[in-house]
Amino acid sequence: MLSILDIFRIGIGPSSSHTVGPMRISQRFWKRLAQMGHLDQTDRIKMIFRGSLAFTGIGHGTPRAGYLGLLGFQPETINLDAAEAALANLEAEGRFIRDGHSVRFDVQADMVLDYEQVAELHPNEMEMQAFDTEGQRIYARTYYSTGGGFTASYSQLAKPAKDDKVSVGGGAVPFPFGSAKELLFRCAQQEISIADLVLANEDARRPRGKTERRLDQIISVMLAGIERGLHTRGELPGGLRVSRRAPDIWAKLRGAPGANERETLFDWLNVYAMAVNEENAAGGQIVTAPTNGAAGIIPAIIRHYCCDEAAKPDPSKTQVFLATAGGIGLLYKQRASISGAEMGCQGEVGVACSMAAGGLAAVWGGTPEQVACAAEIGMEHNLGLTCDPVGGLVQIPCIERNAIGAVKAANAARLALHGSGVGKVSLDQVIETMRQTGLDMSSKYKETSQGGLAVNVIEC
Repeated sequence: MLSILDIFRIGIGPSSSHTVGPMRISQRFWKRLAQMGHLDQTDRIKMIFRGSLAFTGIGHGTPRAGYLGLLGFQPETINLDAAEAALANLEAEGRFIRDGHSVRFDVQADMVLDYEQVAELHPNEMEMQAFDTEGQRIYARTYYSTGGGFTASYSQLAKPAKDDKVSVGGGAVPFPFGSAKELLFRCAQQEISIADLVLANEDARRPRGKTERRLDQIISVMLAGIERGLHTRGELPGGLRVSRRAPDIWAKLRGAPGANERETLFDWLNVYAMAVNEENAAGGQIVTAPTNGAAGIIPAIIRHYCCDEAAKPDPSKTQVFLATAGGIGLLYKQRASISGAEMGCQGEVGVACSMAAGGLAAVWGGTPEQVACAAEIGMEHNLGLTCDPVGGLVQIPCIERNAIGAVKAANAARLALHGSGVGKVSLDQVIETMRQTGLDMSSKYKETSQGGLAVNVIEC
């Protein structure tokens, strides 16, 4: 079993698979060179991006992320000012010093966007190479960014999983589950909620207090992202000249506190989700939930339904929400994928909507069956959603798509609570349908900017 803390990770925008993943891959390669005893011989490093990482590389900030990882920056702890200074020095000097080793890296010659060679095992392929002073390649390794900041080496993905189960570290847990059916069975057997079962599994990894503190930190980063997005104006980076809209919507809502139109609910959810994704598009700090491209949906639901008027979170609600949503996210990660390059946006916004719907149903007192039903509804009406970012930037249609996803999540939770939790379509069935749909979907609709809006909207 993966941990829900693997699903909710603190990082920087604009993309978990194209930014956080490559940053971690560069880190992995550097550590690998050290483990293999190659650092003393390494004079130059080269990085090559293929597949979706190449086609949307510049717009998604992928090369920049690769550089930052090589320079030693971590997604969770990065100081953006220090990072920019280090990048400027790298570009000027064509060399960096790390762990006492001086290594050449020319951002013009040693970063390659390879549009010709097809990515083999996953659409997000990244190859790292090390050379000695004679120009001889001394070591090379191919990695994959598999969504949500997760990474894998070629050998890890090429090796067939035993019994169709992915083996991960972390030790045994008391209530393992590989499907929604198994999850619901264990909840019924133990007479506990999904949140309690998930937290019991987390207890096998670390003390409960440590888990709760980490979840509180995740909530804090989510809400801080909303606050920055609500108060930061201006244009987002890139060539589309997209202006931030959350501050203006926020000002209108604050200026009419007594408004009681039913549609106002949409405005609140919209503004919170857009605030986060505008921050993400600007390269700010956010939480993968489960990815950067879908990072606004869960925070929007939490801000509106789990916080008071002063935006102070209620731990009794947020802990239940994140534990439940995280458990649902584990099902998608383990049974299908949360990578837009594999599944299209149904694997990002669709999964986030499903997670948020289940989490909110749990906060509202839904049974495990109703929670699973809410998650199923959240995904069912996102099936087939394509990933077609205009200009390779995580802006159009991504920002508005998160707003729509937040509204869908709340509606899915409401619909589920009106029923018994027993529907014609199960959560397992909808996850499998998403997986099959993603496999059948043309690659031009899976985060390559080669189809859909990306080719029909003129970049300005």
